Amino acid sequence: MKSCLIVDDSRVVRKVASRIVHDLGFECREAEDGQKAYESCTASMPDAIILDWNMPIMSGIEFLEKLRQMENGDYPKVVFCTTENDISHIQRAMEAGANEYIMKPFDSEIIQTKFIQIGLLEQED
Repeated sequence: MKSCLIVDDSRVVRKVASRIVHDLGFECREAEDGQKAYESCTASMPDAIILDWNMPIMSGIEFLEKLRQMENGDYPKVVFCTTENDISHIQRAMEAGANEYIMKPFDSEIIQTKFIQIGLLEQED
């Protein structure tokens, strides 16, 4: 089973995203900030990461930059999930190694579509 790490400082957002991703067939882990996410990836690298931008301790962009420098850190597919919607944020996320970008609020259809686009899920007929 593929695994997904949900990284967001909002417990509600983590629970909603975990439910959606679990229903798509993924095992889920959660982290409330970039530092905990980094520690989680050090222990076991996930297949996918849904990542918030604005978090305490270590932001999403700082985590992503550290992740991509780790051994096997280029492996997980990273989907930024944030309220930051200006083009400079999106561009910076992509340059740092994000595979996709979604806006809050999101739903299962949005996550499923992005996961298909980046090769984490097969397109259903």
